[in-house]
Amino acid sequence: MFAYIMRRLLMLIPVLIGMTLITFSIVHLIPGNPAQVILGETATAEAIEDLEETMGINEPYPIQYGIYVTDLLQGDLGTSLRSKSEISSEIWPYIAATFELTFFAIIFAVFIGVNAGIISAWKQNSWFDFLAMFFALVGVSMPVFWLALMEQWVFAQELGWLPAYGRENSRDPIAPITYFYVLDSLIHLDFSRVITSLRHLVLPSIALGTIPMAIIARMTRSSMLEVMNSDYIRTVRAKGSGQFMIIYKHALKNATIPVVTVIGLQTGVLLGGAILTETIFSWPGIGRYVYEAISYRDYPVIQSGILVIAVIFVFINLIVDILYKLIDPRINY
Repeated sequence: MFAYIMRRLLMLIPVLIGMTLITFSIVHLIPGNPAQVILGETATAEAIEDLEETMGINEPYPIQYGIYVTDLLQGDLGTSLRSKSEISSEIWPYIAATFELTFFAIIFAVFIGVNAGIISAWKQNSWFDFLAMFFALVGVSMPVFWLALMEQWVFAQELGWLPAYGRENSRDPIAPITYFYVLDSLIHLDFSRVITSLRHLVLPSIALGTIPMAIIARMTRSSMLEVMNSDYIRTVRAKGSGQFMIIYKHALKNATIPVVTVIGLQTGVLLGGAILTETIFSWPGIGRYVYEAISYRDYPVIQSGILVIAVIFVFINLIVDILYKLIDPRINY
């Protein structure tokens, strides 16, 4: 297992190098002059030229890339052109906010999706099967922005059950420690804040997790049906085992591998694609951070934000590969 993990880690090196090359190149293709953005429209040509010299913009691309990678290896993500702060020191609260939202969204998607898929396969062609697959089809077809707006209208505006936006009570903000607000509230032993944080998570988590939930439900049902029709399950059934034991003891483990693949991919997609949900619910995550940086042409933030999301996606895939090995030790690629 150790050798397998080390081999997978070594395979990440060229991937990470490729990602730095892509993010470096994409940002340099965006029109606009960072020095002009920093100094404003009224800046003189001499002042712009001096700042370009200071920032190293006039250096050849290979030298700029070398400086960029060297800084990355030292944990330096650069300085925001907008806030004039170190990106490495200001980016974590945004990443934590997106992690927290994605975590609860994927928990919602996996819990509902996997159980709906298992029961649909167990009760194939029953009313539950048709109803679950109908809602899965609706869920995978529903635009995220429309679902988010409907949630806000029904549960926040009409019923007043849940907050429509934000992460916390703005009149009584939490003292952050890890910037995971639910965890921070638990650390403070303030259970009223735990409930407040969870209430703010409900609507965006459902909006973000509905499409993955529908995909996971359909994949789980399909995978379970394939395993349930295999020869070894027929043998187990012939020996007199009950349906519950057949599903949870013999079939579920073998049906899990494609489902784990989908969960891993969907988690990465949620992390990178939460920008729409974060914008609608005013959620201060990494998606909004990058979106606002694009609006201000804050190139270092754009570069670092994209790179951080890509690195997280790569490491999620590494975790999925390790889970493959744990589920099925015969896998060795």
